[in-house]
Amino acid sequence: LPNTAGCENADEAIRVARLGRELAKLVGQETNNFIKLEVIPDKINLLPDPIETLQAAEKLVKEGFAVLPYINSDPLLASRLEMVGCATLMPLGSPIGSGQGIRNDANISIIIENAKIPVVIDAGIGVPSEAAAAMEMGADAVLVNSAIALAQKPSQMAQAMAKAVEAGREA
Repeated sequence: LPNTAGCENADEAIRVARLGRELAKLVGQETNNFIKLEVIPDKINLLPDPIETLQAAEKLVKEGFAVLPYINSDPLLASRLEMVGCATLMPLGSPIGSGQGIRNDANISIIIENAKIPVVIDAGIGVPSEAAAAMEMGADAVLVNSAIALAQKPSQMAQAMAKAVEAGREA
């Protein structure tokens, strides 16, 4: 999945998205138009820029990309991104790598309740119970990296996260 991580503004993200699509073609993924859109000028807290993200999303959707934007848990921004044609919404649970869980569940619940496209909680999930809670809230999925990558037993943590997602979905 091409990703614009490391981009600080819309122009950089658009350029990297285009490059990502071309690289995907080189490895036989001619129809892969997916792009994980991350516009993060904040190098300390890794918080996404909502204005630059919206600008990049508008342009990329017009160019035929299936845009998966990483955003703050802002229901108004989420609505705008859905209106411009994003394929999913990916609000952060808490800052990237923080493992703080879902810190703004009220706003994320509003996003989930109003979205007509999938909602993936992206960032901040630190333990399996938080993944289950995200699914219980109605999220379509969670994206977990640091909790697994930094675990003493990564494969065991990945299995625990998978079980928690299943349990949360069933609940």
